[in-house]
Amino acid sequence: MKDWPWYGYVLLALIIFGLFYFLYYKGKNEELQTVREERIKTEAAIVELRAKKAEMDQIEKEIEEMKVTLIQLETIIPLREEISDILRKIQQLAWDSRLNIEKFIPKADVDKEFYYEKPISIEITGNYHNLALFFDRLSNFSRLYNIEDFTIKSLRDQTDASTISAQSTATTYIFKEEVPAEEEEQTTTGARK
Repeated sequence: MKDWPWYGYVLLALIIFGLFYFLYYKGKNEELQTVREERIKTEAAIVELRAKKAEMDQIEKEIEEMKVTLIQLETIIPLREEISDILRKIQQLAWDSRLNIEKFIPKADVDKEFYYEKPISIEITGNYHNLALFFDRLSNFSRLYNIEDFTIKSLRDQTDASTISAQSTATTYIFKEEVPAEEEEQTTTGARK
């Protein structure tokens, strides 16, 4: 090797450099390029997942707000099993207002899209002040009521405690519960047997 001309050394250096490039550097460079591409894909996926997480957090927040709203609405529009308690409370409001209940007739439910209407025919006797007190207490009640077909008549035989007769239909609303698909299938299968 000592007898080689200078261009031999350059050629040897180029051969060593070429071997290094093709055997080591090119493979590592391709591997490095693959790692870079994976990193770019991973960073894009992270950005996308962060955006989805932000959306999920927003959706979870909205769900919690809707749950609170649902709880508030359930106090206004009761579930079916609470209706007997509500009917008792209306009767208690009448008694507390010193009114005599002559008729208290719950009628059949009226089916609506998301709820049922529960009309209650009420005929009460008492004086005008106590009737106003009853409706005031009913309006402050936590449940939703509509008073329809309201008529007031004076009594023939009046006393200090009883001067008028009022007839009306109080309508309250009942939340329509959806039957889960499994239970619905079981009931239809059971009905077929």
